[in-house]
Amino acid sequence: MHSAICLCLILASLSNGHHQGPDEQNSTQLTAIYPNIGRFAIKFISLASSASPDANIFFSPISIASAFSILSLGAKSATRTQILEGLCFNLTEIPEKEIHRALHNDISVLTRSDSGYQLELGDALFLREGLEALPTFLDDVKAFYAAEVLPTKFQEPKEAEKQINDYIEKKTHGKISEVVKGLDPATSLAVANYIFFKGAWEKPFDPAHTKERDFFVNEHTTVKVPMMHRLGWFWHYYDAELHCQVLRMDYKGSATTFFILPDSGKLKQVEEAFSLDTWTKWAVKLHRSTASVFLPKFNISASYELKETLSKMGITDVFSDQADLTGITGQPLKVEKATHKAVLTMDEKGSEAAAVTVIEAIPMSLPPTLEFNMPFFVLMYERQTNYTLFVGKIVNPLQP
Repeated sequence: MHSAICLCLILASLSNGHHQGPDEQNSTQLTAIYPNIGRFAIKFISLASSASPDANIFFSPISIASAFSILSLGAKSATRTQILEGLCFNLTEIPEKEIHRALHNDISVLTRSDSGYQLELGDALFLREGLEALPTFLDDVKAFYAAEVLPTKFQEPKEAEKQINDYIEKKTHGKISEVVKGLDPATSLAVANYIFFKGAWEKPFDPAHTKERDFFVNEHTTVKVPMMHRLGWFWHYYDAELHCQVLRMDYKGSATTFFILPDSGKLKQVEEAFSLDTWTKWAVKLHRSTASVFLPKFNISASYELKETLSKMGITDVFSDQADLTGITGQPLKVEKATHKAVLTMDEKGSEAAAVTVIEAIPMSLPPTLEFNMPFFVLMYERQTNYTLFVGKIVNPLQP
């Protein structure tokens, strides 16, 4: 089973700033925006990795993009431009309305019930009691994101914390709880995006073959981890130029994860080479052959205060008194805090009750061994929309 849960939470309060800007562009055409989400993911992992080079990294670019896209519906002037361009949208090429329409359409595809996996993605706005959202903002939020708008007693912080935390815990099936603590009673708005994924491997591992093996965190640290093992047919490729092994593991349905294992000492080089072209090259170069694959079984989590990282990506005004979010309630607001939390669980099977036996004929010759026993990258996407759902760097599988 592979399950991944992410949450992006934005907290806003009254600001002193107030700015006016031009009305949003309009378009009747729809374009693919998955490359923009991919570019945002690449920038984000680079900055997160630079800030914490020895930590596990795991996040959902589409969750962060969805939450801030909702915020942009109520933003004006430079604030709106910074948000959308910081999310890697080129507003001279993609009109704003088209971004929201594309997200709406693609999220509908991602969350369809017949996908073969379970993916739930949604948004909620918690608005201070006594504040009224402007009709245009409310209409857009409901039309594009089907977001719930919930009145919240922020002036009673403990009550507001419980309301938000209970909502998030329910939507993430109990995997993420108590995200909001020490809430400022001046908070006027919270925007939450949650994404929950649970997928069954198309060809699962046999738990009887999971054994403890060494994982080399760095040249000084080795830990024992439960290592899953399967001998069979896989899609894989060795990139001799970047010195890394690429493995593709499919889920039932249209979701796929790439595991990228750099050679010893090449982790940073591979990370710096991340680009849409590189990812496309790996997908094209994969070949199907037999292999003996070892993958660690783990459960990790990662949390990010987004202000610092997004500020480096050009999203600055929204966190300051220069913020213009007057399109939300008509009053000046600014973002006090933006939090992203992600949890990833990876084990041998699919859904809990599944019992699957897979028998594969393999050649007599000795197949290559792909053992993910050093820091590696995880890249998960959905094949029908090409959306990058989750991105991670697993430095230490035992790091909670």
